[in-house]
Amino acid sequence: MRSSYFGKPPSHSKLWAVGHWFGPYAPLIVMFLSGLVFLSLTRLGLVGWKWERVLATGELCQILLQGVRVDLIQLGLLAIIPILLAPVLATRKRFHIWRAFTFCWVLLSLVLLVFLEAATPGFILEYDVRPNRIFVEYLKYPHEVFGMLWQGFKLELFFGLGMALLALVLVYKLLKPWREAEAKWSNWAVWLVWPFILLLTAFAIRSTLTHRPANPALFAITQDSMVNSLILNSTYSVFYAAYSLQHEAKSSEMYGKLPREKIFSLTGAKEGDIPTLTTLVPSVKRDKPLNLVILLQESLGAGFVESLGGKPVTPNLEQLKSEGIWFTHLFATGTRSVRGIEAVVTGFQPTPADSTVKLGLSQNNFFTLATLLGKQGYHTEFIYGGESHFDNMRSFFMGNGFQQITDQPDFKQPVFVASWGASDEDLLNKTHEQLLAHHASGKPFFTLAFSSSNHAPFEFPDGRIDLYEQPKATDNNAVKYADYAIGEFFKKAKASPYWNDTVFLIVADHDIRVRGDTLVPIEHFHIPALILGGAVEAKTVDAIASQIDLPVTVLSLMGIAAQHPMTGHDLSNISADYRGRAMMQYNSNYGWMQQLGPTIEQNEVVVLREGKAPAFGHYQPQSKKLQNTAAPADGQALAEQALANALLPALLYKEQRYRLPE
Repeated sequence: MRSSYFGKPPSHSKLWAVGHWFGPYAPLIVMFLSGLVFLSLTRLGLVGWKWERVLATGELCQILLQGVRVDLIQLGLLAIIPILLAPVLATRKRFHIWRAFTFCWVLLSLVLLVFLEAATPGFILEYDVRPNRIFVEYLKYPHEVFGMLWQGFKLELFFGLGMALLALVLVYKLLKPWREAEAKWSNWAVWLVWPFILLLTAFAIRSTLTHRPANPALFAITQDSMVNSLILNSTYSVFYAAYSLQHEAKSSEMYGKLPREKIFSLTGAKEGDIPTLTTLVPSVKRDKPLNLVILLQESLGAGFVESLGGKPVTPNLEQLKSEGIWFTHLFATGTRSVRGIEAVVTGFQPTPADSTVKLGLSQNNFFTLATLLGKQGYHTEFIYGGESHFDNMRSFFMGNGFQQITDQPDFKQPVFVASWGASDEDLLNKTHEQLLAHHASGKPFFTLAFSSSNHAPFEFPDGRIDLYEQPKATDNNAVKYADYAIGEFFKKAKASPYWNDTVFLIVADHDIRVRGDTLVPIEHFHIPALILGGAVEAKTVDAIASQIDLPVTVLSLMGIAAQHPMTGHDLSNISADYRGRAMMQYNSNYGWMQQLGPTIEQNEVVVLREGKAPAFGHYQPQSKKLQNTAAPADGQALAEQALANALLPALLYKEQRYRLPE
């Protein structure tokens, strides 16, 4: 005989006592109560783990209280679909369907909460934030990501799966009384209570009576982005990231709006078919324009370069920097490889949206160096040790001027294959082989080679370097190996016939782990860059510079005279009074750093935030810290300058005006 907990709640489960009053809505109430307890406990655990950073904010009570508010939002989102179906399925006639549906729904919902919370510590260790859009984007590439997890994150993987399995067993037992429940409420009782339940759930989701519902920006109550993410729960963070990915074309407007004419006047753009169209007059005139090779280095932040205040793990780069144009204060535009590709290959300014490498409107007829150089008769190619479909690279490159792609299947008998593909050694051996062939053909060439060895789980062949530290599989050792591969490549390049005819650019895509307790951790956007080659004169550029300046600069050094839509500066021949600037996209914050005087110490920083007033600061290059300040006298003008530069690329993308003339 079936038990009826509506008549008398089972004594072995106190939570089900609540169900005595809520009839068919009981499993959803149990989900709310157990979910609130679990999420609050995990948040307390994370707060304890990051206690020093939490304590430094002085917002402990708000973090915990606002966290409960976020948990109610997420639990409301999980409950809304069953609640909308309740008037149809929770009736006496269909109660068996309702019972089975809600049992499965609540079971899977609670297991999802547990799994994502279990995945959170490992994700914070790697990215200094709860699972977010990076987590969502990686779901598209299960082969590469599972390989990385299996090789370098077995403990985290087994912990997450183990906790999910444990949750499955415990929640199944928790819900067992519901599987035997009988319908005790009349249809009229179900329908009369339903509007009240729906209203409460809708309010829990909206979480405010203002004209806009709550979103993560509402809970950004501290200067520390990681601490702000603790206020959220990981399911909400992932859900919101997935939702935001569907609405990215307008995302720059989160910072505010400016009239179109003001955007143009502040950025130097002009109304027309291609607002940023510029004619490049090269700083060096060549009888025959040079070739171009870009070595895009995975996660090679300034913290790995001794002369930039980092560790001594790049001796070959240190030696080479005296032979070319060395940038001492260059800053990446973002924290992902596709953002680095966007900056270096297209010169496009960053936005809160995903990189244009992955967005729909930029898959064809979008400017790249390959498009421009291809029109001038260059052979254009991309070389990658992994699978080029990752992060949509193949589609973007093939649609925008790259004529040839060489990836993992094209590497015959590689020296070493890691989770992310052939090693940097193999990559640069293949690059050298290709360059010799291109030079022999007599046709000018542009080659982009993208490394991967400095990526978790940090795998590389034995016997190449003296390890910097133990164990072997660390970022410092992986960088030292990547630097070894660079050194070996340039030994061969200098002795090759293409050396004097080629401009080489070595630059990082981003730093390895961008984190910090400031709105934008500028110190982790600092990256090395070096331009060299037989025809390049050595010098040092100390001004603030951005990744988007590099493609313009290398074209100028190559001797290319052409029209292009890039907004970067030609740094190959700057005057002594040049004042640089850098732009940095960090999650939903946009940092703009403007050099005010001849030295890097003289700068102002403005940070644009979603739904909040701009924040101001001063970056101290010696201490590598962003110091918050009151708004300067020119604060409004500085904020408008930053806003215009955040809105311009979104406008160009949306209207498909970042391209070459027809």
